[in-house]
Amino acid sequence: DASMLGYRITLKFVTHFMARIFSKPDAVFNDEMLKPETQNLEMFVASIDNLSITQKRVAEGYFKDGTVEALCPPLKALVNIMVKGDYNGMDRNHPDFRKMFDAETVLNSNWYKERLVEKQKRDVAQWTKNVAYIEEVSKKKSFADGSMNMDLGARLSEAKAKLKEVSSPKYLDSLKGTIGADTLRPIEA
Repeated sequence: DASMLGYRITLKFVTHFMARIFSKPDAVFNDEMLKPETQNLEMFVASIDNLSITQKRVAEGYFKDGTVEALCPPLKALVNIMVKGDYNGMDRNHPDFRKMFDAETVLNSNWYKERLVEKQKRDVAQWTKNVAYIEEVSKKKSFADGSMNMDLGARLSEAKAKLKEVSSPKYLDSLKGTIGADTLRPIEA
């Protein structure tokens, strides 16, 4: 379980970055904190146990509020492992679990594809509203008779072109590599 310690902050990091917050950062982050393995064995084990308990408690919050469903597949698996000890029979050291964190695996997941489709839907909805709004404004008397010239004809053409663009399969392909859109948050009217 000591592998949960992960990467370490060093004294150099502490003195460079934490000195912006603390006048004596090395007093706050002493050697025992920076190198927990130098503590006595009982203290070290207690620290690891405390870390495990805290991680589990934080991860349980994702289940309580339902946000576990919004997580990308590797983080969803990690949160499950933190709470339940495994995910589909894998622990945190399983090679298939580790592979889930590869960029290619995430980018080829259904979760990611759904985010891109959601982004396209939202862009189509937004440009549909833009076109409708310009058409509505164009019908008003002050715009229809030309007394207020805002070049609405050109703006409408641009908006229709953009709507056509975001509606195309080519646009969906162009979204690859972006974050897409949250599929759990509904489109706002």
